[in-house]
Amino acid sequence: MRPTRDPQVTLDDLLEVVLNKGAVLHLDLIIAVADIPLIGVNLRAAIAGMETMLEYGLLEQWDADTRAWAERATAAAPELEEDERVVIRSFGGHYDERGMSHVWRPGTLFLTDRRILVHRREPREVLWEARLEDVDATRLQSERTVGGEERLRVRVELTGGDGALLSAANPEKFDETLRRLAPHVRSHEPRPLIADDGGPECEAHMWYHEPRRDGAMWRGGRARLENGRLTWKSPTDARPAVTLDTARIRDVRLEPGTTPTTGLDRLVVDAAGEHLVLATAEGPRWARLLAPSARTAAGKEPHGHHR
Repeated sequence: MRPTRDPQVTLDDLLEVVLNKGAVLHLDLIIAVADIPLIGVNLRAAIAGMETMLEYGLLEQWDADTRAWAERATAAAPELEEDERVVIRSFGGHYDERGMSHVWRPGTLFLTDRRILVHRREPREVLWEARLEDVDATRLQSERTVGGEERLRVRVELTGGDGALLSAANPEKFDETLRRLAPHVRSHEPRPLIADDGGPECEAHMWYHEPRRDGAMWRGGRARLENGRLTWKSPTDARPAVTLDTARIRDVRLEPGTTPTTGLDRLVVDAAGEHLVLATAEGPRWARLLAPSARTAAGKEPHGHHR
């Protein structure tokens, strides 16, 4: 085929020929200065679309390796054993305590009928795993994050003395399900729900869905339960935006709905003349503390309501 010149040929036509049929370049180049040759270039190259390359048997190994890596990196779940069943799958993480720098490594937390494992999707890696028969005990413990927010974590202790600190979207549900799958797992007592040292019964970071004229919005702050009164205050408030006598609470429940960030429970508190929507990482714990039955059992006397 002899080369021809066609002034009507466009760049699109050139690309179509190169991609579909390919082009072979043979180049011998000598760079000289003052008629003195200094640099020589000998180039042999083939340019074509990947489909054309593979048809001619070029780059086959590279293509196979790349496809295998992409398949491993984008796998949504770890490899399971035969007949292994996933019971809980949620956002989570593993606290890496090796070395001098301790960091959280985020991933997906899996609880199967045989194992606990934290899996990272890309690059694909199992960050931590343990078989259920090797788990000796669990403990729910609170941790204050860098931003001042309290989060409930799950401490898993193994029979050999090792263990790990894990995060889960719903730590209490994870802990309860784990002990149902493995009845031999002991449960260490969590920290007391009611303080006996004169301090607040409960205090933690919490989000408040504050009603406004142009629509409700989420605000971050701290909730405090003390002396039969629930208060919530953001760092920018001069005084609490919420002050509620717990004796006025009629119903407390966790319900589905939007929250400001993932991994939070939506807590709804109905009281005489008030309807509060909150978001917290420890929804079940706060629901138990604020429930009317819990307040009656604790023998709390009603307090006056102030704003």
